[in-house]
Amino acid sequence: MDILGLIALGFSVALEPINLTFCFIGVVLGTLVGVLPGLGPVAALSLLLPLTFKMPPVTGIIMLAGIYYGSMYGGSTTSILVNIPGESASIVTCLDGYQMARKGRAGAALGISAFGSFIAGTLGVIGLMFFAPVLGNAALSFGPPEFFALTFLGLTLVTYLSRGGVTKALIMAVLGLIAGTIGMDPVTGLQRFTYGSLTLMDGMGIVPVAMGMFGVAEVLHNIAFPVSTSVFTTKIRGLLPNLQDWKDSFWPIIRGSVLGFFVGILPGPSSTIAAFSSYAAEKKISKHPERFGTGTIEGVAGPESANNSATAGAFIPLLSLGIPANITMALFMGALMIHGIQPGPQFIGKHPDLFWGIMTSMYIGNAMLLGLNLPLIGMWVRVLKIPYTILFPLIFLFCVIGVYSLNNNAVEIFVMLILGVLGFIFRQAGFDAAPFLLALVLGPIMESSLRQALIMSHGNLGIFFIRPISVVLIGLGIIFLITPLIPSLKRKREQLTVTDEE
Repeated sequence: MDILGLIALGFSVALEPINLTFCFIGVVLGTLVGVLPGLGPVAALSLLLPLTFKMPPVTGIIMLAGIYYGSMYGGSTTSILVNIPGESASIVTCLDGYQMARKGRAGAALGISAFGSFIAGTLGVIGLMFFAPVLGNAALSFGPPEFFALTFLGLTLVTYLSRGGVTKALIMAVLGLIAGTIGMDPVTGLQRFTYGSLTLMDGMGIVPVAMGMFGVAEVLHNIAFPVSTSVFTTKIRGLLPNLQDWKDSFWPIIRGSVLGFFVGILPGPSSTIAAFSSYAAEKKISKHPERFGTGTIEGVAGPESANNSATAGAFIPLLSLGIPANITMALFMGALMIHGIQPGPQFIGKHPDLFWGIMTSMYIGNAMLLGLNLPLIGMWVRVLKIPYTILFPLIFLFCVIGVYSLNNNAVEIFVMLILGVLGFIFRQAGFDAAPFLLALVLGPIMESSLRQALIMSHGNLGIFFIRPISVVLIGLGIIFLITPLIPSLKRKREQLTVTDEE
């Protein structure tokens, strides 16, 4: 089937009433999540993942995807009106977006953010349609050594780009790998670290772990360190950018879209890095760099386009290689596996309706967001005024219900609560939870690939260094491990790793 036939198949799936309805629900929930400070896409996906268990796979993934890119849209509203990013990728938008609001141009900032996000999301989906099948076909030649090397590179790059020091990130990654060994041995079938628990025989579930370390820990953090918000109350007008705004923003939107898409493919906090990279690029290109930070529209258009385009790019390694590039993609991988679908090189060929349905639904969802966000700005402003003391009991209740509904197992609630407390403690100590969760997901793939490769080579480690792809990937991973030891490269890493507190 040619590309036009596959796109037509995708639209026939995405336009089914049930899929269209849940795409709409997803983008609305995602926007709400992005608007609320302190609740990012990872926490939201962790909370709402159980809702998809009883849905058809394509419907569930379409809704989750809507939540993901919807939250990227919503984050800009908080940044512009409150000067607090709804999620980390919107940190840069605070710099010029809030200053535009203070000058009475909040409408123009919100408008160009919405249009730029729509254009970037559309270009990102088009890129995803073309690059994912090509990479998936190339990955069919991968064997166990290549998949081990790929997971090794993914983990090292995530630890390199995670918040805090590399040592702390490596500690969390190792703890995640250890947690990934709990359960049944994939080769011998023996039980490991289960201590007689039937729940642990299936391993540490991604849902209770994610809800604990991101949902419950986020609630505890916001209770312990409440953030006072002051919504910019000037009447919002002029949501449609004028001709000069479009002239100033057109090329930043295009550049941000392209840059964000390719940065999104890389492991790590790709949306955040894409937004910062776009802002730095626009400032360097600009004839008046001194205007950045004072309310220039290019400082909103470029980063907002980049972080939305990065969401599409992040799907490529997951769907074509079966390797999640970041925590959000790890949750998508968990959702697919719960439905009995294994992402990887054969995914697109085995499930064309699912792949193309998701791709076309992302385009439809971006159009929905454009139509929703501009008229509903007033409602989102009122939502920003809801006290967190009302929200956190509801979030905690959703966590408990979501985990219990997965297997009707009360033990998993205790697992979630324990990991929630640990996640909060780790966060206060400066340890990022992202490497832990990604290592938990990648650990079984890494272990199986390692043991299969050693069986192929009769225990000879040289198999990883005689195959070109695995040599390159392992070499890159080692480079990312040793670069923090070099002072000049360490400073560059620190510029890339941006915490929410900044």
